[in-house]
Amino acid sequence: QVQLVESGGGLVQAGGSLRLSCRTSGIAFKYAHMNWYRQAPGKPRDLVAVISNNGSTTYADSVKGRFTIYRDNARSMLYLQMNSLGLEETADYYCRTTRRSRNFWGRGTQVTVTS
Repeated sequence: QVQLVESGGGLVQAGGSLRLSCRTSGIAFKYAHMNWYRQAPGKPRDLVAVISNNGSTTYADSVKGRFTIYRDNARSMLYLQMNSLGLEETADYYCRTTRRSRNFWGRGTQVTVTS
């Protein structure tokens, strides 16, 4: 059974940092491409960052230079380091992977950026 569990969200002041984590099970993690998405209230879910199984990364333009996606294959963990957070980045953050053409999502972790 594939499970993705996000953690690390919370309240942070604008300009601050947070590190999100995604604990995975039920997948061959070192072979998996992994994604972070976010969904702000009343808005669609948007892709934030991607890391392939060879470690290459891609970012949404809005987070380039501030967010870093990385992985620990030994621990089957995915991370998102977020720096210089802005108010507009208040959202639920989700990790996602695909296995056998099926998408798997965690339940998300809430990030609230305050002024």
